[in-house]
Amino acid sequence: QVQLVESGGGLVQPGGSLSLSCAASGRIFSINDMGWYRPAPGKQRELVARITSGGSTNYAGSVKGRFTISRDNAKNTVSLQMNSLKFEDTAVYYCNAEVRSYRYTGHNDYWGQGTQVTVSS
Repeated sequence: QVQLVESGGGLVQPGGSLSLSCAASGRIFSINDMGWYRPAPGKQRELVARITSGGSTNYAGSVKGRFTISRDNAKNTVSLQMNSLKFEDTAVYYCNAEVRSYRYTGHNDYWGQGTQVTVSS
């Protein structure tokens, strides 16, 4: 019913920048929070950054000051600008969205397929 498609991953040198984008499509009445996650040791995925429909943001401590999350509610998209990338930022990044498909139903979690970010010299 709902698809999330990410784009923008790739290979970058340490200190470089990349921008990720994620577009939600399908049966969408409204979207609550949107965010980006990546795998972490001992966890399935850890939060990288998250943004509410009102624009409030939350970042992992390891990326605060380097990454910026934004969204376009009209286009159902969320983006992640990643600056000053480090080796340890290498991961598959997954987009997440809490989507309400109909007016009187609750929100369901949806995930993208992931996009690879590799930081290497």
